Amino acid sequence: MAQQNSASRLAGIDPRGPRFAAGITAALVLLGTFLALLGPAVRTGTTLTERITDPGFLVLLLVDLLFVWGFASPRTAPWGALFRAAVRPRLAPPSELEDPRPPRFAQIVGFVVVTIGIVLHLVGVPWALPIAGAAAFVAAFLNAAFAFCLGCQLYVLLLRAGLIRTRGGALVGV
Repeated sequence: MAQQNSASRLAGIDPRGPRFAAGITAALVLLGTFLALLGPAVRTGTTLTERITDPGFLVLLLVDLLFVWGFASPRTAPWGALFRAAVRPRLAPPSELEDPRPPRFAQIVGFVVVTIGIVLHLVGVPWALPIAGAAAFVAAFLNAAFAFCLGCQLYVLLLRAGLIRTRGGALVGV
């Protein structure tokens, strides 16, 4: 049964699902970035309390947690579940399926980018949060609007370079 579950995961996913999730992610990241630009994230000399209560920080922290959910448990992640329950039944079947590993890796990349911004923001580095948010927005927007997934492209490059190996659908040696 474990082989069957692994095989079904590798069989492919509807490529419109990650694009749908990327659209919602792009909107949330844009909101977080905008709020970060208005708050203490762009000023020097702010207190830790001001940085933690910054609305931009809180929104981007939520996005970061959603990234974790997206790569740790993609079947239960909210945007994928919403797509499968409410959107996909209204669409024609996809013309082709996509390997689930590159989009999962893209979630990891998004998590790393936003986490770097969050950590630097918490230690008081001005502009770190909105810059990280802007980078995450660009990646999510490219995926949502043009089906160009930067994290997926990075996955393929690292796979070809031998820096990523796969075993049973899981990423190994990242």
